Amino acid sequence: KRANPKARVSVKLVSLAGVGTIATGVVKAKADTVLISGMDGGTGASPLSSIQHAGVPWELGLAEAHQTLVSSRLRDRVLLQTDGMIRTGRDLAIATLLGAEEWGVATAALIAEGCIMMRKCHLNTCPVGIATQNPELRKLFSGKPDHVINMFTFMAQELREIMAELGFRTIEEMVGQAHVLKQNTKAGNWKAALLNLEPLLKYADWTKNSKGYPTQPIPATELDKAMVDAVLQYKAAPKPTAYTFSILNTDRSTGTTASHEVAKLRGSAGLPEDALTFNLVGSAGQSFGAFGARGLTFNLLGESNDYTGKGLSGAKIIIRKPEDATIVAHDNIICGNVALYGATSGELYVNGIAGERFCVRNSGAKAIVEGVGDHGLEYMTGGEAIILGITGKNFGAGMSGGIAYVFDADGTLESRFNNDSADLEQPTPEDLAYLQSRVQAHLDHTGSERAKTLLHNWDTAAGYFVKVFPRDYKRVLEKKKAQAHG
Repeated sequence: KRANPKARVSVKLVSLAGVGTIATGVVKAKADTVLISGMDGGTGASPLSSIQHAGVPWELGLAEAHQTLVSSRLRDRVLLQTDGMIRTGRDLAIATLLGAEEWGVATAALIAEGCIMMRKCHLNTCPVGIATQNPELRKLFSGKPDHVINMFTFMAQELREIMAELGFRTIEEMVGQAHVLKQNTKAGNWKAALLNLEPLLKYADWTKNSKGYPTQPIPATELDKAMVDAVLQYKAAPKPTAYTFSILNTDRSTGTTASHEVAKLRGSAGLPEDALTFNLVGSAGQSFGAFGARGLTFNLLGESNDYTGKGLSGAKIIIRKPEDATIVAHDNIICGNVALYGATSGELYVNGIAGERFCVRNSGAKAIVEGVGDHGLEYMTGGEAIILGITGKNFGAGMSGGIAYVFDADGTLESRFNNDSADLEQPTPEDLAYLQSRVQAHLDHTGSERAKTLLHNWDTAAGYFVKVFPRDYKRVLEKKKAQAHG
């Protein structure tokens, strides 16, 4: 919502016991749509065991979610959807009466256009040419748009007939009117007569009065407004400007809406480097600088919580300890867990230790930090990470791209390193020259004592650096180098 205040946010929940409580929390967190997904149906790429043993029917989850939201006085804030093997107008009618305004029909539509459920959608070998990019297999596709149109037309017609039979003129009137449903105890298996569906068919005293889509905007904080104003002022008069603000840990996703304004103005190109500098003092809340756009610099004197720099998109984030702090920076945590999750570009300088899962799925950002917790660089696919201190266990797990350098002073990195996809190597002279320049940049940005010490004794310190090099990435680089030399 901070990344795009005009976007509608939809949250998909698995139908299961207790989903009503989860839906309540999701709506309180400002979701605009909640989808209750049933156990049937599902993608053809799912293992059959998962389809057969995960979740419960959508009827159970939908009824619970609707009733819980009504009792919590939250139902008017959200649109409820449901899906999971909905195939007929009767299914649509039951879903509406149990509380859904919208319905998802997927497997039935695939069957209408020729799917034969081979359950190999993920293999690119669909024999009827639907779920494949293979041009020869795509020639086998015999479906027509009319087939799908006819199916939905008949479903809508059946729904209209049921609505007429029950006396409803519109879907809005029909939503949540579960009291018109009756349990059939004679149909199907004899065990059906033993079921008590009273809780499922309980009428929640609520009537849908509004049409269209409810929205839940997140109120902008004063800090957000000030940053957005800064971007708008830059748009009117482009010149580098610095601002100073205080920040609290209740200020979440700080800078994200300002980055949205930058994206609207310049797209992914962003602004010139350091066009806008935000000097912040205090403790930043979750997702500090998330999706930060190029040209923005977040200079934090204090500490940050989890998800710092999530989805970073070109911005620069600097976190350093207060000047009057007596702690040793490289022995203390100053940045929370999962920093730079999914970052694509930009820079992060941390004058202290970051928490667990540092740089998970980082694909392009550059980071310097003075220590990390467990599972650092997990699933990293690109970018660069320089660790000037300790690392936790399972370091480098699933790392398939990017480069990392670790200052391994005690020689114990190998015991904490996950070598499934990457190797530890000695840096080349070119690597060390580049490292020296990056450590100097870290000193310039943060005033780091650790960086100062390393640079003062660089000839000795250089021998303790270890290079983390993913095998697949190394193979690609070697192949490109060989092609370049022809």
